[in-house]
Amino acid sequence: MNKKFVALSLCILFAGTAFADGIVDGDAEAGKNKAVTCGACHGADGNSVNPVWPSLAGQHPTYTVAQLQAFKNGTRSEPLMLGQVMSLSDEDMRNLAVYFASLPAAAKAVADPATVDRGQRLYRGGDRDNKSSACIACHGPTGRGNPAAAYPSLKGQYATYTATQLRAYASGARQSDGTTKVMRDIASSLSEEDIVAVASYIQGLQ
Repeated sequence: MNKKFVALSLCILFAGTAFADGIVDGDAEAGKNKAVTCGACHGADGNSVNPVWPSLAGQHPTYTVAQLQAFKNGTRSEPLMLGQVMSLSDEDMRNLAVYFASLPAAAKAVADPATVDRGQRLYRGGDRDNKSSACIACHGPTGRGNPAAAYPSLKGQYATYTATQLRAYASGARQSDGTTKVMRDIASSLSEEDIVAVASYIQGLQ
């Protein structure tokens, strides 16, 4: 069976299994107090001003919690984050996630208008020749993602950051997609030009 078809099927199969109804029980006010340090890289309002670092505003709390846990247990490697998460309790993570989810994500334009057609085609339809699945299957038509399955919201995320993460998945450096290898399989089927194009398109999603 085609691996990309399996990956696409898993997006549907595991929807709703990460957190019941995509709900995270947290205290946004406590998260706000804890988030002061986070603002140095991710922006005081959760919207990063550096394209190397992701914006967290409006991100699903299920995904944020999952990534904080991955940083702490070593499933996702990032030296800058390791020092920040080691002192966080599970409650802290939930509080931070709920707080950032409550913040409005800033809209952005596509990073490179010259690649938007290619990026849109890949995002919405995939590439049959390379057997890569469409991003829309898991992340939705507007990049909103699936909170119940902890599939992240991508809309408005910096193209630089998104492209970096796709390259990390493609090389195997990032393995936080677990045993399903959904993102590693998809990213490894993309060319560098594909990665740049789809990342640019994602930045402009609203």
